Amino acid sequence: MNVIPIFASAGITGFESPASDYRQLPLSLDELLVEHPSATFIGRASGESMQGVGIFDGDILIVDRHVTARDGDVIVANFNGEFVCKLLDVSRRLLLSANDTYASVQITKHDTFSIEGVVVRSIRCHRESPLLCSR
Repeated sequence: MNVIPIFASAGITGFESPASDYRQLPLSLDELLVEHPSATFIGRASGESMQGVGIFDGDILIVDRHVTARDGDVIVANFNGEFVCKLLDVSRRLLLSANDTYASVQITKHDTFSIEGVVVRSIRCHRESPLLCSR
């Protein structure tokens, strides 16, 4: 990855050539985004219920099964046979949306519920990618 640092301060009328200070960094997107490779899967967000936390329809979700879900985490869960992405409210046993137009969902003893993992990162594609973001 090439990094082009551009520094600006008030009163300067021009910029130094960005190419004058290229640095090669030993950085891998895998290492940056995935902490537990053997316990991580990637999914795609669907719908508008998580927009309040910056997850939009079509975003790529990096879900870590190794991380223990805590109150307030964004999780992917199997709820009555359907995969859902919601905020976890442990004390009230609720699945919360991050959009006021969607109601919270109570988890009862009659429901089939399992946490599949914690959403640790999300990626938004601004241009279609044949690998990630094509539908």
